Amino acid sequence: MTQITRRSLIVTGTASLGLAACGNGIGSKGASQIDARVDEARAFLLSRYPGTQDLLNKSVGVLYMPLMTEAGLWFGGAFGRGALRINNATVDYYAAAEASVGPQIGIQQYSHALFFMTEQALSDFRRSDGWALGADARYATPDGGGAIGTDTTTTLAPIIALVYGQSGLIAGASLAGTKYTRILP
Repeated sequence: MTQITRRSLIVTGTASLGLAACGNGIGSKGASQIDARVDEARAFLLSRYPGTQDLLNKSVGVLYMPLMTEAGLWFGGAFGRGALRINNATVDYYAAAEASVGPQIGIQQYSHALFFMTEQALSDFRRSDGWALGADARYATPDGGGAIGTDTTTTLAPIIALVYGQSGLIAGASLAGTKYTRILP
C-alpha cells in the first residue's frame, strides 16, 4: 500500500493546476472565441465609424483587440487578446498587457485596432518577440459624428492606433506602454 505524503499531494496539486492553466490543448475553443469577438469588433468599428473603411483599404494588416479590460487603484493594468488579420484573414493571435502607476481609480473596457500602413511596420511587428507601441504610431480619434480624425500626418504614419467603444469609470484610454505578445489560444 502506498503512503500519500504531504509533499506528493503538493507536487501533484501543483502539476494539475499547471496543466489546467495551459488551456492551449487540442480542441480548445480559444481561437474561435477570439475570432468571433474580432468579427464583432470589426463590424462595430465599420458601422459606427465608416471612415475606418478607408484606413482598412489602405492598410496591409490590422491587429484587432476587441476587449481590453483596465483597472487601477494608483497601480493599474490592462489585458486583452486579439487577432492580426491580413486581407481579413487571421494570421496570428496576440495578447496585450499594460501596467501603469499614478493617480488612477476605476475600471473600464475598450477596444482598439492597430492599422499597419506599411509592409515594413507589419514585418517588424510580426518578427518581434514582444512588441511595444512606440513613437512610430499615430492616434486616430473618432469624433461625435462617427468620422475618424485623420490628417496628413496620421495617414503617413506607419501604424495608426484607434481606441473605441470605451465604457467604464476611468476617463480616457491610452495604449502607451502596451506590450503585444504572440499567443497560441
